Amino acid sequence: MARRLLETKQDLSHVVLVLMDEYLVEGARGELDYAPSDQPWSCHYFARVEIADRLNAAVQRGRQLEERSIWFPDPRDPEAYDARIADAGGIDYFLLASGASDGHVAFNQPGSARDSRTRIIPLSEATRRDNLTTFPVFGALDAVPHHGVSVGIATIADARAAVMIVMGESKRETLWRMQRAERYEPDWPATIIHECAVGEIVSDLEAASRSADDLR
Repeated sequence: MARRLLETKQDLSHVVLVLMDEYLVEGARGELDYAPSDQPWSCHYFARVEIADRLNAAVQRGRQLEERSIWFPDPRDPEAYDARIADAGGIDYFLLASGASDGHVAFNQPGSARDSRTRIIPLSEATRRDNLTTFPVFGALDAVPHHGVSVGIATIADARAAVMIVMGESKRETLWRMQRAERYEPDWPATIIHECAVGEIVSDLEAASRSADDLR
């Protein structure tokens, strides 16, 4: 995408990047607050280093994505995030991923209600193990936070369009579950892709390959 921006000289100054979630850690007073933004597993770090810095390097000054236009849900007032999104005109496009072992999407755990909105969520061991696989820098399961703040299932479904990216052998189960579903199934939250106005699932060959035993 950065190379394409360099070629086409696009203007990103109007873009708002709406992050779906962030890990929460316990603060000095026992309250839950954002994970440190200098940690490579935090969503703040990812948004700054892997998205904004890369894209802005390919765009002229004055046309870059502004820091104030990178949004996160606030753990002190999670419900305000949906109102902020609505006031801005809604989400044009959500880029989604699914947990390998339990189908979580953002931090929505199995059993999440269809009408759920942005909230603080306790993270299951399965979700935390998935995130340890995604970010080996954690080192051990005990280092993976136990809570996150996340948009809800209804927040995702309200987007004008969404794509679910499914990559790698570990995502075979979640791809199969999504393909088999026709609507939202609370025990596998990633199935919400079927209730987005425009929804698409994109996978690689490793995720799409299933053995004869898997298909029985």
